[in-house]
Amino acid sequence: MPSPTVQSPWQTAALLIARLIFAAVFLMAVTFKFMGMGATAGYIAAAGFPFPLFLAWCAAILEVLLVIAFLTGAFFTPAALVAAVYVLFLGFAFHGPSHWAGNQAEFGFFVDHFSFLAGLLFAAVHGPGRVLSLNPGWSGRA
Repeated sequence: MPSPTVQSPWQTAALLIARLIFAAVFLMAVTFKFMGMGATAGYIAAAGFPFPLFLAWCAAILEVLLVIAFLTGAFFTPAALVAAVYVLFLGFAFHGPSHWAGNQAEFGFFVDHFSFLAGLLFAAVHGPGRVLSLNPGWSGRA
């Protein structure tokens, strides 16, 4: 088995900053949900999904768990993969091609989801780093 590579200070800093950014994005999202769960449910209902309040709460719970995973590094790779699928779903469901004719800005929102998706996939491959990481979960790497 190859020996683990040494992480340079800039790599450590970059990983920690990336984890903080991921956590901050999901923390902002869940904060807005908790501040207006009814409005979130209305947005979900407007997209045509059934049980909008239930789905709003499910999304909030998922986002809280993602914040915890990104801040602690626990179960980081599976969390990053789940977040990637979630972000892809959100992009298509709420900003996808059916929304572009009504508002051209929706295309920009849609594309932004793919930038975030790319970062999450990259994070899933490289893991949380060795500093400030509980990382008891599946590493995703051999």
